[in-house]
Amino acid sequence: MRWRLLVSVLAVVAGLVIAPAAAGASVPQGFVGMMADGPFFYPYMNEGAELDTMIANGVQSVRTLVNWSSMQPYASEAGVPVALRGEFTNVNGVPTNFAALDQLVALAAARRLALLPVVEYAPGWDSLNPRSAAAPPRSPRPFASFIAALARRYGTHGSFWAANPGLPRVPIRMWQIWNEPDFTAYWSRQPFEPGYVRLLRATRPALRAADRAAKLVLAGLPNFSWQYIANMYKLHARGLFDAVAVHPYTATPQGVITILGKVRAVMNHNGDRGKPILATELSWPSAKGKAPTTFENATTESGEATKLGQAIRLLAANRRRLGIGAFYYYTWITNETMPGARHDQFNFAGLLKFFDGQGTFVKPALASFSKAALAIEGCRSKGPLATNCTR
Repeated sequence: MRWRLLVSVLAVVAGLVIAPAAAGASVPQGFVGMMADGPFFYPYMNEGAELDTMIANGVQSVRTLVNWSSMQPYASEAGVPVALRGEFTNVNGVPTNFAALDQLVALAAARRLALLPVVEYAPGWDSLNPRSAAAPPRSPRPFASFIAALARRYGTHGSFWAANPGLPRVPIRMWQIWNEPDFTAYWSRQPFEPGYVRLLRATRPALRAADRAAKLVLAGLPNFSWQYIANMYKLHARGLFDAVAVHPYTATPQGVITILGKVRAVMNHNGDRGKPILATELSWPSAKGKAPTTFENATTESGEATKLGQAIRLLAANRRRLGIGAFYYYTWITNETMPGARHDQFNFAGLLKFFDGQGTFVKPALASFSKAALAIEGCRSKGPLATNCTR
Protein backbone atom coordinates (compact mmCIF):
# COMPACT_ATOMS: atom_id res chain seq x y z
CA MET A 1 0.00 0.00 0.00
CA ARG A 2 1.35 3.41 -0.92
CA TRP A 3 2.00 5.93 1.88
CA ARG A 4 -0.72 8.31 0.67
CA LEU A 5 -3.29 5.67 1.60
CA LEU A 6 -1.42 4.75 4.79
CA VAL A 7 -1.61 8.36 6.03
CA SER A 8 -5.36 8.30 5.57
CA VAL A 9 -5.68 5.06 7.49
CA LEU A 10 -3.44 6.28 10.29
CA ALA A 11 -5.36 9.48 10.77
CA VAL A 12 -8.90 8.25 10.24
CA VAL A 13 -9.13 4.55 11.00
CA ALA A 14 -6.60 4.31 13.80
CA GLY A 15 -7.73 7.71 15.00
CA LEU A 16 -4.44 8.80 16.53
CA VAL A 17 -3.92 12.54 16.50
CA ILE A 18 -1.34 13.02 13.77
CA ALA A 19 -0.71 16.65 12.94
CA PRO A 20 0.45 17.39 9.41
CA ALA A 21 4.08 18.30 9.01
CA ALA A 22 4.50 22.06 9.16
CA ALA A 23 5.95 23.92 6.20
CA GLY A 24 9.67 23.17 6.08
CA ALA A 25 9.35 20.17 8.42
CA SER A 26 9.61 16.53 7.42
CA VAL A 27 7.82 15.24 10.54
CA PRO A 28 4.52 16.10 12.28
CA GLN A 29 4.21 17.78 15.66
CA GLY A 30 4.80 15.21 18.40
CA PHE A 31 7.25 13.07 16.42
CA VAL A 32 10.29 13.96 18.55
CA GLY A 33 10.06 12.60 22.08
CA MET A 34 12.12 12.16 25.24
CA MET A 35 11.94 9.93 28.30
CA ALA A 36 11.90 11.71 31.65
CA ASP A 37 12.90 9.59 34.65
CA GLY A 38 15.61 9.19 37.27
CA PRO A 39 17.25 12.49 38.29
CA PHE A 40 14.59 14.47 36.41
CA PHE A 41 12.33 13.81 39.40
CA TYR A 42 14.85 14.45 42.19
CA PRO A 43 13.25 16.81 44.77
CA TYR A 44 15.81 19.54 44.16
CA MET A 45 15.52 19.46 40.35
CA ASN A 46 13.51 22.20 38.63
CA GLU A 47 11.20 20.14 36.42
CA GLY A 48 9.86 23.20 34.63
CA ALA A 49 13.36 24.37 33.73
CA GLU A 50 14.24 20.89 32.48
CA LEU A 51 11.15 20.86 30.26
CA ASP A 52 12.10 24.29 28.92
CA THR A 53 15.55 22.97 27.99
CA MET A 54 14.01 19.94 26.32
CA ILE A 55 11.76 22.15 24.21
CA ALA A 56 14.63 24.43 23.20
CA ASN A 57 16.42 21.34 21.92
CA GLY A 58 13.49 20.09 19.86
CA VAL A 59 11.50 17.83 22.19
CA GLN A 60 7.77 17.82 21.40
CA SER A 61 6.52 14.99 23.62
CA VAL A 62 7.64 13.49 26.94
CA ARG A 63 7.22 9.87 28.01
CA THR A 64 7.13 9.22 31.73
CA LEU A 65 6.27 6.51 34.23
CA VAL A 66 2.92 6.53 35.97
CA ASN A 67 3.41 4.16 38.88
CA TRP A 68 0.09 2.51 39.68
CA SER A 69 1.37 1.10 42.98
CA SER A 70 2.39 4.58 44.16
CA MET A 71 -0.86 6.26 43.17
CA GLN A 72 -3.14 3.53 44.55
CA PRO A 73 -1.14 1.85 47.33
CA TYR A 74 -4.24 1.00 49.40
CA ALA A 75 -7.20 -1.10 48.31
CA SER A 76 -9.66 0.92 50.39
CA GLU A 77 -9.83 3.96 52.63
CA ALA A 78 -9.71 1.73 55.68
CA GLY A 79 -6.08 0.93 54.90
CA VAL A 80 -4.93 4.55 54.61
CA PRO A 81 -3.23 5.95 57.72
CA VAL A 82 -5.41 8.68 59.18
CA ALA A 83 -2.65 11.29 58.82
CA LEU A 84 -2.45 10.63 55.06
CA ARG A 85 -6.11 10.51 54.13
CA GLY A 86 -6.17 14.12 52.97
CA GLU A 87 -3.70 13.24 50.20
CA PHE A 88 -6.07 10.80 48.51
CA THR A 89 -9.15 11.07 46.31
CA ASN A 90 -11.72 8.29 46.35
CA VAL A 91 -11.93 6.70 42.88
CA ASN A 92 -14.52 3.94 42.76
CA GLY A 93 -13.70 3.09 46.36
CA VAL A 94 -9.92 3.10 45.85
CA PRO A 95 -7.88 5.94 47.43
CA THR A 96 -5.84 7.63 44.69
CA ASN A 97 -3.05 10.19 45.01
CA PHE A 98 -2.96 12.42 41.92
CA ALA A 99 -0.65 15.12 43.32
CA ALA A 100 2.63 14.33 41.53
CA LEU A 101 0.96 13.61 38.20
CA ASP A 102 -1.18 16.75 38.48
CA GLN A 103 2.01 18.78 38.82
CA LEU A 104 3.68 17.23 35.76
CA VAL A 105 0.55 17.51 33.61
CA ALA A 106 0.25 21.19 34.54
CA LEU A 107 3.89 21.90 33.72
CA ALA A 108 3.60 20.15 30.35
CA ALA A 109 0.30 21.77 29.43
CA ALA A 110 1.61 25.26 30.15
CA ARG A 111 4.30 24.54 27.55
CA ARG A 112 1.97 22.81 25.01
CA LEU A 113 4.08 19.70 25.52
CA ALA A 114 2.43 16.33 24.88
CA LEU A 115 2.74 13.53 27.45
CA LEU A 116 2.87 9.78 26.91
CA PRO A 117 2.34 8.06 30.29
CA VAL A 118 3.57 4.48 30.61
CA VAL A 119 1.42 2.92 33.32
CA GLU A 120 2.75 -0.09 35.23
CA TYR A 121 3.61 -1.75 38.57
CA ALA A 122 0.78 -3.50 40.38
CA PRO A 123 0.09 -2.49 44.00
CA GLY A 124 0.42 -5.28 46.54
CA TRP A 125 -3.35 -5.59 46.95
CA ASP A 126 -3.72 -6.63 43.27
CA SER A 127 -0.43 -8.40 42.65
CA LEU A 128 0.25 -12.06 41.96
CA ASN A 129 3.12 -11.66 44.42
CA PRO A 130 2.79 -8.70 46.82
CA ARG A 131 6.47 -9.03 47.77
CA SER A 132 7.66 -8.44 44.20
CA ALA A 133 7.39 -5.19 42.23
CA ALA A 134 7.78 -7.26 39.07
CA ALA A 135 4.66 -9.35 39.58
CA PRO A 136 1.78 -8.73 37.16
CA PRO A 137 -1.73 -7.88 38.35
CA ARG A 138 -3.72 -10.66 39.98
CA SER A 139 -6.88 -9.43 38.26
CA PRO A 140 -6.97 -7.08 35.24
CA ARG A 141 -10.07 -5.23 36.42
CA PRO A 142 -8.46 -2.90 39.00
CA PHE A 143 -5.84 -1.85 36.45
CA ALA A 144 -8.53 -1.17 33.86
CA SER A 145 -10.41 0.91 36.42
CA PHE A 146 -7.24 2.89 37.20
CA ILE A 147 -6.58 3.64 33.52
CA ALA A 148 -10.18 4.79 33.14
CA ALA A 149 -9.77 7.10 36.15
CA LEU A 150 -6.67 8.64 34.59
CA ALA A 151 -8.48 9.21 31.30
CA ARG A 152 -11.45 10.80 33.05
CA ARG A 153 -9.10 13.18 34.85
CA TYR A 154 -6.55 14.06 32.14
CA GLY A 155 -8.27 13.08 28.90
CA THR A 156 -10.38 14.96 26.38
CA HIS A 157 -13.08 16.07 28.81
CA GLY A 158 -11.00 15.54 31.93
CA SER A 159 -11.90 16.95 35.32
CA PHE A 160 -8.33 18.26 35.66
CA TRP A 161 -8.91 20.76 32.84
CA ALA A 162 -12.22 21.90 34.29
CA ALA A 163 -10.55 22.44 37.67
CA ASN A 164 -7.67 24.40 36.10
CA PRO A 165 -9.25 26.79 33.59
CA GLY A 166 -6.13 28.94 33.49
CA LEU A 167 -4.17 26.15 31.81
CA PRO A 168 -4.26 25.42 28.09
CA ARG A 169 -6.15 22.19 27.45
CA VAL A 170 -3.56 19.66 26.34
CA PRO A 171 -5.38 16.39 27.04
CA ILE A 172 -3.46 13.15 27.23
CA ARG A 173 -4.45 11.22 24.13
CA MET A 174 -2.31 8.09 24.38
CA TRP A 175 -1.77 5.69 27.27
CA GLN A 176 0.99 3.09 27.18
CA ILE A 177 0.11 -0.12 28.98
CA TRP A 178 3.14 -1.48 30.84
CA ASN A 179 6.82 -1.56 29.92
CA GLU A 180 8.94 -4.38 28.50
CA PRO A 181 6.82 -7.27 29.83
CA ASP A 182 9.13 -9.75 28.10
CA PHE A 183 11.60 -9.09 30.95
CA THR A 184 10.96 -10.81 34.28
CA ALA A 185 12.05 -7.54 35.93
CA TYR A 186 8.76 -6.03 34.75
CA TRP A 187 6.47 -9.07 34.34
CA SER A 188 7.62 -11.99 36.44
CA ARG A 189 5.31 -14.60 34.95
CA GLN A 190 6.61 -15.76 31.57
CA PRO A 191 5.71 -16.17 28.81
CA PHE A 192 4.05 -12.81 29.28
CA GLU A 193 1.76 -12.77 26.25
CA PRO A 194 -1.33 -14.60 27.65
CA GLY A 195 -1.54 -12.51 30.83
CA TYR A 196 -0.73 -9.29 29.03
CA VAL A 197 -3.42 -9.84 26.40
CA ARG A 198 -5.92 -10.49 29.22
CA LEU A 199 -4.92 -7.13 30.66
CA LEU A 200 -5.50 -5.46 27.29
CA ARG A 201 -8.87 -7.15 26.94
CA ALA A 202 -10.05 -5.56 30.19
CA THR A 203 -8.33 -2.22 29.72
CA ARG A 204 -9.28 -1.25 26.17
CA PRO A 205 -13.08 -1.01 26.71
CA ALA A 206 -12.63 0.73 30.08
CA LEU A 207 -10.33 3.32 28.52
CA ARG A 208 -12.62 4.00 25.57
CA ALA A 209 -15.67 4.28 27.83
CA ALA A 210 -13.84 6.96 29.83
CA ASP A 211 -12.59 8.88 26.79
CA ARG A 212 -13.69 7.99 23.27
CA ALA A 213 -10.66 9.81 21.86
CA ALA A 214 -8.13 7.92 23.99
CA LYS A 215 -5.71 5.53 22.32
CA LEU A 216 -4.08 2.46 23.83
CA VAL A 217 -0.39 1.95 23.09
CA LEU A 218 1.17 -1.48 23.58
CA ALA A 219 4.01 -1.94 26.03
CA GLY A 220 7.38 -1.09 24.53
CA LEU A 221 9.00 -4.34 23.42
CA PRO A 222 12.78 -4.81 23.10
CA ASN A 223 14.74 -7.83 21.84
CA PHE A 224 12.66 -9.99 19.47
CA SER A 225 9.79 -7.53 19.42
CA TRP A 226 8.36 -8.76 16.13
CA GLN A 227 8.06 -12.29 17.51
CA TYR A 228 6.30 -11.13 20.69
CA ILE A 229 3.85 -9.10 18.61
CA ALA A 230 3.18 -12.08 16.36
CA ASN A 231 2.44 -14.14 19.47
CA MET A 232 -0.08 -11.55 20.64
CA TYR A 233 -1.83 -11.58 17.29
CA LYS A 234 -2.21 -15.35 17.66
CA LEU A 235 -4.01 -14.63 20.94
CA HIS A 236 -6.50 -12.40 19.06
CA ALA A 237 -5.07 -9.11 20.34
CA ARG A 238 -5.53 -7.26 17.06
CA GLY A 239 -8.52 -5.17 18.13
CA LEU A 240 -7.16 -4.39 21.60
CA PHE A 241 -4.65 -1.62 20.80
CA ASP A 242 -4.21 1.46 18.63
CA ALA A 243 -0.43 1.60 18.27
CA VAL A 244 2.48 -0.80 18.59
CA ALA A 245 5.51 0.25 20.65
CA VAL A 246 9.02 -1.02 20.10
CA HIS A 247 12.33 -0.52 21.91
CA PRO A 248 14.76 -1.10 19.03
CA TYR A 249 17.97 -1.25 21.04
CA THR A 250 20.73 -2.28 18.68
CA ALA A 251 24.34 -1.51 17.81
CA THR A 252 23.72 0.69 14.79
CA PRO A 253 21.20 3.33 13.69
CA GLN A 254 20.40 1.27 10.61
CA GLY A 255 19.60 -1.63 12.92
CA VAL A 256 16.79 0.46 14.41
CA ILE A 257 15.19 0.70 10.97
CA THR A 258 15.69 -3.02 10.37
CA ILE A 259 13.87 -3.90 13.59
CA LEU A 260 11.01 -1.51 12.87
CA GLY A 261 10.75 -3.04 9.40
CA LYS A 262 10.36 -6.52 10.89
CA VAL A 263 7.62 -5.25 13.20
CA ARG A 264 5.84 -3.51 10.32
CA ALA A 265 5.88 -6.73 8.30
CA VAL A 266 4.18 -8.63 11.13
CA MET A 267 1.58 -5.90 11.56
CA ASN A 268 0.82 -5.77 7.83
CA HIS A 269 0.52 -9.55 7.69
CA ASN A 270 -2.07 -9.41 10.46
CA GLY A 271 -4.18 -6.68 8.89
CA ASP A 272 -2.79 -3.77 10.93
CA ARG A 273 -1.16 -1.88 8.08
CA GLY A 274 -2.93 1.27 9.28
CA LYS A 275 -1.67 1.32 12.88
CA PRO A 276 1.44 3.34 13.71
CA ILE A 277 4.63 2.15 15.33
CA LEU A 278 6.08 4.20 18.19
CA ALA A 279 9.74 3.70 19.08
CA THR A 280 9.15 4.49 22.75
CA GLU A 281 12.77 3.88 23.77
CA LEU A 282 16.05 3.88 21.90
CA SER A 283 19.55 4.90 22.92
CA TRP A 284 23.27 4.26 22.81
CA PRO A 285 24.51 4.57 26.41
CA SER A 286 28.01 5.99 26.79
CA ALA A 287 28.93 3.10 29.07
CA LYS A 288 32.10 1.72 27.47
CA GLY A 289 34.79 1.55 30.13
CA LYS A 290 32.29 2.56 32.82
CA ALA A 291 29.85 -0.35 33.21
CA PRO A 292 29.42 -3.92 31.96
CA THR A 293 28.25 -3.62 28.36
CA THR A 294 25.55 -6.26 28.58
CA PHE A 295 23.79 -5.06 25.45
CA GLU A 296 25.38 -4.32 22.10
CA ASN A 297 24.25 -0.69 22.01
CA ALA A 298 26.85 0.52 24.53
CA THR A 299 29.36 3.03 23.18
CA THR A 300 31.39 6.12 24.11
CA GLU A 301 30.11 9.68 24.57
CA SER A 302 31.22 10.59 21.04
CA GLY A 303 29.70 7.38 19.69
CA GLU A 304 26.41 8.17 21.41
CA ALA A 305 26.34 11.60 19.77
CA THR A 306 27.15 10.29 16.30
CA LYS A 307 24.70 7.40 16.37
CA LEU A 308 21.88 9.47 17.82
CA GLY A 309 22.12 12.10 15.09
CA GLN A 310 22.15 9.41 12.42
CA ALA A 311 19.19 7.59 13.98
CA ILE A 312 16.99 10.68 14.14
CA ARG A 313 17.56 11.37 10.45
CA LEU A 314 16.86 7.74 9.54
CA LEU A 315 13.65 7.70 11.57
CA ALA A 316 12.43 10.81 9.78
CA ALA A 317 13.46 9.47 6.37
CA ASN A 318 11.65 6.15 6.95
CA ARG A 319 8.65 7.62 8.78
CA ARG A 320 6.19 7.27 5.92
CA ARG A 321 7.41 3.93 4.60
CA LEU A 322 7.21 2.24 8.00
CA GLY A 323 4.37 4.24 9.55
CA ILE A 324 6.50 5.54 12.44
CA GLY A 325 4.35 7.81 14.61
CA ALA A 326 7.03 9.03 17.02
CA PHE A 327 10.28 8.16 18.75
CA TYR A 328 11.40 8.75 22.36
CA TYR A 329 15.06 8.88 23.27
CA TYR A 330 16.03 7.07 26.46
CA THR A 331 16.75 9.20 28.39
CA TRP A 332 17.05 12.90 29.29
CA ILE A 333 19.34 12.66 32.34
CA THR A 334 21.04 9.87 34.27
CA ASN A 335 22.97 9.79 37.54
CA GLU A 336 26.39 8.36 36.76
CA THR A 337 27.62 8.45 40.36
CA MET A 338 24.73 6.93 42.30
CA PRO A 339 25.38 3.67 44.17
CA GLY A 340 25.27 0.81 41.70
CA ALA A 341 25.49 3.03 38.63
CA ARG A 342 28.43 1.07 37.27
CA HIS A 343 26.43 -2.14 37.29
CA ASP A 344 24.00 -1.04 34.56
CA GLN A 345 24.95 0.51 31.25
CA PHE A 346 21.64 2.40 31.01
CA ASN A 347 22.77 4.62 33.88
CA PHE A 348 24.96 6.24 31.21
CA ALA A 349 22.22 6.73 28.62
CA GLY A 350 21.25 10.35 29.36
CA LEU A 351 21.86 13.35 27.15
CA LEU A 352 22.77 15.01 30.44
CA LYS A 353 24.76 13.41 33.25
CA PHE A 354 24.25 14.13 36.92
CA PHE A 355 27.08 13.77 39.43
CA ASP A 356 26.17 13.68 43.12
CA GLY A 357 27.52 16.75 44.87
CA GLN A 358 28.60 18.39 41.60
CA GLY A 359 25.50 18.96 39.51
CA THR A 360 24.47 18.44 35.89
CA PHE A 361 26.78 18.26 32.88
CA VAL A 362 25.91 18.29 29.19
CA LYS A 363 27.10 15.41 27.02
CA PRO A 364 27.96 15.74 23.30
CA ALA A 365 24.81 13.81 22.45
CA LEU A 366 22.60 16.76 23.43
CA ALA A 367 24.01 18.96 20.66
CA SER A 368 23.64 16.08 18.21
CA PHE A 369 20.05 15.49 19.27
CA SER A 370 19.22 19.18 19.03
CA LYS A 371 20.75 19.65 15.59
CA ALA A 372 18.98 16.63 14.11
CA ALA A 373 15.64 17.28 15.83
CA LEU A 374 15.47 20.93 14.79
CA ALA A 375 16.45 19.97 11.25
CA ILE A 376 13.64 17.45 10.78
CA GLU A 377 11.20 19.89 12.41
CA GLY A 378 12.31 22.61 10.00
CA CYS A 379 13.19 25.01 12.84
CA ARG A 380 16.14 27.28 13.54
CA SER A 381 15.06 27.48 17.17
CA LYS A 382 12.21 26.36 19.45
CA GLY A 383 10.39 27.72 22.48
CA PRO A 384 9.10 28.79 24.85
CA LEU A 385 6.23 26.51 23.77
CA ALA A 386 6.76 23.08 22.25
CA THR A 387 4.59 24.15 19.33
CA ASN A 388 6.64 27.30 18.60
CA CYS A 389 9.14 27.15 15.75
CA THR A 390 11.35 29.91 14.39
CA ARG A 391 12.12 29.14 10.76
